Amino acid sequence: MGIADQFKDKAQELADQGKQKAGQAKDQAKERGRQDRDQRSDSSSGMQDRAQDAADQARERFDR
Repeated sequence: MGIADQFKDKAQELADQGKQKAGQAKDQAKERGRQDRDQRSDSSSGMQDRAQDAADQARERFDR
């Protein structure tokens, strides 16, 4: 095996590693996006619950 072949092999190896890391980064970004959406959904549900509680309390005070 000549030096040129060694460089080609090393270049291919590095290219493969780059593709693998790019795929992993893409997967991690998707997961972070899912977690962010879930968190926003949970927090908006909590806000809706608090708003509903406040409205209920206001109605109770008004009815007295």
